Amino acid sequence: MANEISSDVLKALAPDGKMRAALNYGNTVLVQRGVNGGEPGGVSPALARELARRLNVPMEFVPFEQAGLVADALRANPRAWDVMYLAVDPKRAEEIAFTAPYVQIEGWYVVRKDSPLQSPADVDRAGIRVATGKDSAYDLFLTRNLKNATLERGQGLKESLALFHDKNLDVLSGVKQHMEGVLAGNPDLRLLPGRFMVIEQAMGTPKGRGDAGAAYLRAFVEEMKASGFVANELKKSGQNGAAVAPPA
Repeated sequence: MANEISSDVLKALAPDGKMRAALNYGNTVLVQRGVNGGEPGGVSPALARELARRLNVPMEFVPFEQAGLVADALRANPRAWDVMYLAVDPKRAEEIAFTAPYVQIEGWYVVRKDSPLQSPADVDRAGIRVATGKDSAYDLFLTRNLKNATLERGQGLKESLALFHDKNLDVLSGVKQHMEGVLAGNPDLRLLPGRFMVIEQAMGTPKGRGDAGAAYLRAFVEEMKASGFVANELKKSGQNGAAVAPPA
C-alpha cells in the first residue's frame, strides 16, 4: 500500500487525530485479555496496531463485552469508535462499511448427550428451543434462518449457557471454540457434528464518513491476508481452529 495517506482517509479513520478501535472481548478467538490488565492480544488488536502505525496516528482501544454492544454504541454516538472487528452481517451492514473477511470461524450447536438431535438440520423443528448470545453473528443468522425452532437470548455466552441449563433448553449455539470450552466443563453435553454457519470476521468503519476510509480498509485487509500477517497472528495467539479468509 502507498505510504502517503490522504486527508480523506484520516478524516474517516482518525477524525479526532487518533484512531479508536472497538474490540469485542466476547470473541476470544480474535481478542484475548491482557495479563493483569495489560495490552490485549489476538489478531484483531494486532491489526489495529498495524493500521494505526501506517496511518501514523495514536490508537485507543474501546472495549466491549459482546458484539451487539459495538453496534449499540455507534447508534448512541457516531464517534464511539472509528474501526471495528465483527462478523459481517446484513443488519450490521446497514450502519457499518465492512471489508471482506480476514478470518473465518464456525458456528456449532451443543446438545445433551441423550438428545434425539443428530445434525444441525434437525434443529429447526417446532418445539425446539435454542439458547443464543443476543445480537451475536449467530443470533442474527439464526433469527433469519430458523423457521420453526425458537430462540432464547442471553447477554453473551455466560448468560446463554445459564439459560440453556436453567430453562432446560434443547440446544446451545455459539462459536465452535467456545462450544468446545463448554464441553470441557459439562461431560453430559456433546457437539452436534458439523457447523450450522461460517462466521466471517471483518473490519469495518461507520458509514457516512465517505468512501476513502472504507476503501483503504479493504485494501489493508487484503494485504494483511496475502502477506501472512493474519495467519501469523492467529498462530501466535494459539487459534489454530480459525482460518484465514480467502482473497476477496
